[in-house]
Amino acid sequence: MSLKLVARGLLALLLGLPAVLLAAPFAYVPNEKSGTLSVIDTADSAVVAAIPAGVRPRGIAADPAGKRLYVTDAASGELLVIDLPGRTIVRRVPLGESPEGVYVSADGRWLAVAVEATNSVLLLDAASGRREAEIRVQGKNPEHAVFSPDGRWLYVSAEEAEQVDVIEVAAHRQVGSIPVGRRPRGIGFLPDGSRAYVACELASTVYAIDVASRKVVAEIRAGQFSNGVAVTPDGKRVFISNGKDGTVSAIDTASNTVLATIAVGKRPWNMAVTPDGRRLYVANGRSNSVSVIDTVALVKLADVPVGEAPWGVSIP
Repeated sequence: MSLKLVARGLLALLLGLPAVLLAAPFAYVPNEKSGTLSVIDTADSAVVAAIPAGVRPRGIAADPAGKRLYVTDAASGELLVIDLPGRTIVRRVPLGESPEGVYVSADGRWLAVAVEATNSVLLLDAASGRREAEIRVQGKNPEHAVFSPDGRWLYVSAEEAEQVDVIEVAAHRQVGSIPVGRRPRGIGFLPDGSRAYVACELASTVYAIDVASRKVVAEIRAGQFSNGVAVTPDGKRVFISNGKDGTVSAIDTASNTVLATIAVGKRPWNMAVTPDGRRLYVANGRSNSVSVIDTVALVKLADVPVGEAPWGVSIP
């Protein structure tokens, strides 16, 4: 047993808490060209395992309980359900050609998967994998379909679009769209659901959307080819990956201004923040690495080598 685990166990005994409650979470990284998930211990940002994950894993999401990972395999057109304690695939769900991002509702009941070939979003029952609905959207080649915190809405971005499509989850249909810049990519909601931030790659701009009115309330110039979005748990900062620049922009949500620009690896893509809000993990698709950023000091702490062509990060 490592000294780190021994120390955690002793501290747990002193505090009267299970050691697992004191352990730092793991970050899971789908490597598109390696067919694996790299497992990073966020306590020391070290890779501790690689999980086989189909042929071309892309989208990734964890259930709220932290017991399962959901991964889209773009090669097989399947959703892979991975048991985290055993780190094995326990179910494969057919999706269709070229599935992209997968997202879980806050209550863990629903999964949403963007499917490029059919210009649709699949709504699945998370427990069984049963297909509840296939919802067509206006944008072509949808990539992300993100639940609002209350689970009422799905905001959908597509490569060939200049709007964010809005799906009403209960009605299983698109009910509107919100004009933004060219090629919307990543989407992130504030924890209270009042605003959403959308990164538009070809516009190199981030659009802050008022959810109640479905209106853009701010346009924030980011780096070149902005794409990934991650929001801190307190909602005070939003992070944007800039693919062409190899940087991450930190946005203050109170003023909707850029606080800092942080150099990372080549082609930074999708990202995730640790539950305590103190670290950001950024997948660098062309550097085969994940950059770790201190979200308070706004500095890069480390670059962690992973598999080939990492697409994103999930931290249960």
